[in-house]
Amino acid sequence: MEKKIIKTNNAPAPIGPYNQAVAAGNMLFVSGQIALDPATGALLQGDIQAETKLVMENLKAILTEAGTDFSKVIKSTIFLMDMGQFAQVNEVYGSYFDNATAPARETVQVSGLPKGVKVEISVIAAL
Repeated sequence: MEKKIIKTNNAPAPIGPYNQAVAAGNMLFVSGQIALDPATGALLQGDIQAETKLVMENLKAILTEAGTDFSKVIKSTIFLMDMGQFAQVNEVYGSYFDNATAPARETVQVSGLPKGVKVEISVIAAL
C-alpha cells in the first residue's frame, strides 16, 4: 500500500520528524495538532476554548488539503493537561461534529504536551 504525505501551509509545520498527515489507501492519519498559528508559528496563549478552537481549525485545514472533512473522521484522540477542562474542550470539539455521525474517541489526561500547551488532538479519517 502506497502512502502519500499531506502538507498544507494552512496548518502549522511539523516541529519534529513527522508529517501533518499521511494517507494510506482510503484512510488518513492526521498527526496531533496543538494551538500553533500556522501563519506565524506562534503559540496561542489563550484560554482552553480558544486553544481548542485553533487546534480544530488546524485539523480542518489538514483534512481539507487531503480532500476530506470532519464528517469522515472515524476516530479522534484528545490529550488534556487538566481533565477539569474536559467540558470546555468538549463544547468546542463537539461544535465541529454532528452528534449522529461523531467519531469514536478517547480523552486522556497527560503530564505534559509539546510547548506546554493544554490540549492536543489527533484524528483518523476516511478519504
